[in-house]
Amino acid sequence: MSAPAVFPGGSELFRLSAGVAHLNHGSFGAVPVPVARVHRSIAEEAAVDPDRFFLGVPDRLAEARGRIAARLGADPEGAALVTNATEAAGLALDALRLAPDDEVLVTDHGYGTVVAAAARRARVVTVPLGPDLPDEEAVRKAVLAGLTPRTRVALLDHISSPTARFIATPALLADLAERGVTTVVDGAHAPGMLADPLAGAPDFWFGNLHKWGYAPPGSAVLAVATAHRERVPAPVPSWEDDRGFPRSVEYRATADYTGLLAAPEGLDLIESLGADRVRAHNSALAAYGAELLAGLPGLTPLPADERLAMRALRLPRGLARTPAEAASLREEIAARLGFRVLIWAWPGGGGIRVCGQIYNTPGEYERLATALRPLLDGR
Repeated sequence: MSAPAVFPGGSELFRLSAGVAHLNHGSFGAVPVPVARVHRSIAEEAAVDPDRFFLGVPDRLAEARGRIAARLGADPEGAALVTNATEAAGLALDALRLAPDDEVLVTDHGYGTVVAAAARRARVVTVPLGPDLPDEEAVRKAVLAGLTPRTRVALLDHISSPTARFIATPALLADLAERGVTTVVDGAHAPGMLADPLAGAPDFWFGNLHKWGYAPPGSAVLAVATAHRERVPAPVPSWEDDRGFPRSVEYRATADYTGLLAAPEGLDLIESLGADRVRAHNSALAAYGAELLAGLPGLTPLPADERLAMRALRLPRGLARTPAEAASLREEIAARLGFRVLIWAWPGGGGIRVCGQIYNTPGEYERLATALRPLLDGR
């Protein structure tokens, strides 16, 4: 494919170091300058008059939640602002009051701390999904085949973090609901990347706003179906307990709310840039990078979806077999080559994930492909 055009003004919206090519937006995101400016101004409010700031936080959180819900297509009365996907997973699972012998189905593509949240509360059954499964239908069949009579909950990635695969599709969610299985969807990568992040109407859905949603770190949202809202516990006793969900979940007295209050600015910025345009650009850029990397000996692209701004490839066998090996290779690529990418571990050999964002340029992926070849040849 030909190189995508550079997004006009994209790089100027961020303050990323010019000494490193940041091709890993999916891990921690990056905060655009206009959003950071609003964030700082809110922090200044808290600094100059703490009493006024904190007394007004509950209502301001509700206002921010309404703006975010409108962008995501969520019910503002059925969504709560939280700090990250892992916290949201714990809240969702606690609402279900699982017994120790209840089974929570997960897949081996699941995010580590989210799966750990389930393991703290119930018996976890892991369904293996080969990274090379050809399409969403193959994933759907594998998940359904993993159900047992004890399966009470399916905790599934909307988009898997390491392998950039759609898992919790509307078709799969409908199948699980039909079988009486409660669905909890980890949509960490969905806000800002997908046009309809809550498609399929899961029982619980949560997504990070600080990745593709351009929000400050520590910004996420938990959306809950009507039938479950009254059972979502506040993580700590709250002065908003009498108001119930979502206010009792959001307000925790003296905490740092500044990122959550600035979070709507990120989604608004995407809309002002043209959300469809941003999504199409980022996906095309990730696809271009994956195509270049696929030309290297031993790198094999995994099945991909054109809607996603992430692409994953398998590394040569024997590389990144464990988390420690993956982390070592990731840091070597950053230190020696000057690129930030995700290296993910897998038994027998892991993979590499690259992302596309409006601050990236085609030349960065071209340089990565050139620089990576001798490093891999030396393994």
